Amino acid sequence: MKSTGVRAIFFDVGGTLIQPWPSVGEIYATVARRHSLFVEPADMESAFRESWAVLKNHPLTVSRKEWWRDVVFRTLGQDNEPCFEELYDIFAHFGAWKAYDDVEETLREARARNLHVGIISNWDQRLRHLLLEMELDQYFDSITVSCEVGVEKPGHAIFHEALLKAKVEPEQAVHVGDSEIADVEGAVAAGMRGFLLKRAGQGNTALRDLRDVWKRIDAAG
Repeated sequence: MKSTGVRAIFFDVGGTLIQPWPSVGEIYATVARRHSLFVEPADMESAFRESWAVLKNHPLTVSRKEWWRDVVFRTLGQDNEPCFEELYDIFAHFGAWKAYDDVEETLREARARNLHVGIISNWDQRLRHLLLEMELDQYFDSITVSCEVGVEKPGHAIFHEALLKAKVEPEQAVHVGDSEIADVEGAVAAGMRGFLLKRAGQGNTALRDLRDVWKRIDAAG
């Protein structure tokens, strides 16, 4: 293994380490039917993505249960508190999520390199227990969550909090995520290196596989 100046590596969670399984639309449609709402998974998937885009305009969005209630109601097309509570609980547990195939190998490599391995995530209070259920928590030295810091990426404070936990300087750390703005621009603005992950293959400079991060780190020397 090449020796580099990197002492810490941080990862985003949703879209980087884990994904909804089998899909947001499937889960929403299944739960909705139990509440006498007969909808199609594809319609729920589309409605969810639209609701996310429309409502994600507050400094603290995904960190708050109240925001998720608004997203669910808009996705369903009606206010349905029992349906929301069931969905909110389902997404708190491992049954609604799946780790990508490249995740555990990447995290084991990070441990083998004696790096501080951390998470920097825009998430709510469900994240820590979810990672525990998925048996991913064992790989991380620190978990920095927006609901606890009070700032979401790309805000500087959440990156700085993670750096303090790792006890490293910004130039000694990299952050990997699937959002150009939240993950890459946020990390760079905080003085770190940011790597964009696009599993679908968009973007000429983006990582296609999480394991490719080591090529970028080693190439940088």
